[in-house]
Amino acid sequence: MRIKYYADTDSLYIDLSEKSSKESLEIAPGIVVDFDENNQIVGIDIDRASKILNLSQFEVCDFPSKKLVLSA
Repeated sequence: MRIKYYADTDSLYIDLSEKSSKESLEIAPGIVVDFDENNQIVGIDIDRASKILNLSQFEVCDFPSKKLVLSA
């Protein structure tokens, strides 16, 4: 899983899978969920992210992975 913020478009993308998106559905204004060919969620795109999320704080709680990679 990867989370990337795009400052030029003020969007936050949560990449849940390495699979390609085949279909997208806007579930709320500015929030789009991407699905693969088997209708499994592969990503979530949040437009106007800085307006609706506190991007100054990022916290990971009870993450099962033994390895956590943070990069700027």
